[in-house]
Amino acid sequence: MSIDAMIKPVAGVRFAKVGKLYHFDYSAYPLLKAGDYVIVETARGRQMGQIMGFVVPEEVEREYKPILRPATPRDLSLQQHWETQQDEALEICREKAKKVGGFKEVKFVAAHYNYDGSLLTFMFTAEDKINTNRLWHELRRQFSAQIELRQVGPRDVAKLLGGYGACGELRCCSTFLTDFSPISIKMAKTQGISLNPSEITGMCGRLRCCLVYEYEQYVEARQQLPKRNKRVGSPHGEGRVIDVLPLQDAVVIMTDEGRFQVQREDIIPLEELRALEKKAKEPCSQHGDEPCDCGEKPGKRRQDQEE
Repeated sequence: MSIDAMIKPVAGVRFAKVGKLYHFDYSAYPLLKAGDYVIVETARGRQMGQIMGFVVPEEVEREYKPILRPATPRDLSLQQHWETQQDEALEICREKAKKVGGFKEVKFVAAHYNYDGSLLTFMFTAEDKINTNRLWHELRRQFSAQIELRQVGPRDVAKLLGGYGACGELRCCSTFLTDFSPISIKMAKTQGISLNPSEITGMCGRLRCCLVYEYEQYVEARQQLPKRNKRVGSPHGEGRVIDVLPLQDAVVIMTDEGRFQVQREDIIPLEELRALEKKAKEPCSQHGDEPCDCGEKPGKRRQDQEE
């Protein structure tokens, strides 16, 4: 039997509306389908997630945790009940933090119960690492659930809070982005975007996630076009590239006659332009300096003359 035949599909499970997919072995429940809710064991305890689809794993020898069981109507009711308790839990956490002290620069942004209320996670943001031991003990006395205090980054906060971005649309991170890609200032430069902070910074205070969307297309397009300040030939004559338009597959050049937009297929490399100009100035190889407009191949011209 081939290795491909031995590989069994796994179920992709998501625990948040917009979040990463985690893969589990569903062989114990082969009738499960996309959209079903299941109970699984994770590094953070027992959780309820929704099956988003089935895929063939890339890693052949990896073992996947099994799905414990399909979720029951009672599980779904429990989840709804604990979700209604989350806002109150967050307020209690903020009050306890004030009482304990040392959390002035900390912002508590969300509280999250797992489906059966056995785990309560408080998420907070801060510039520096925070010692949460005293607060954890206070919360442990207040709630019967297992307590977890998790520090998250600015982008995670934006994802949790939602809202609208600078473009006027709902934030990408809270609607469809399941993971945060590395973003650098180079991406803005490559796309010719102004480096003004207000133009490239998102509501989270970090570089906008959308800078990565068209970056690869810009890189590929720029590889086929001459860089700025390079001299090229064109139907308008020789000129200097003063702007590159990657998505239009064109450049703007400055010639003695003015500015012109030139498509890539009309750009003539300077070496080729020089060769054409040189050839145009040379006398005809058949008629010397005499007027010539024959345009015929030398072999055919000699044959005609002999006849």
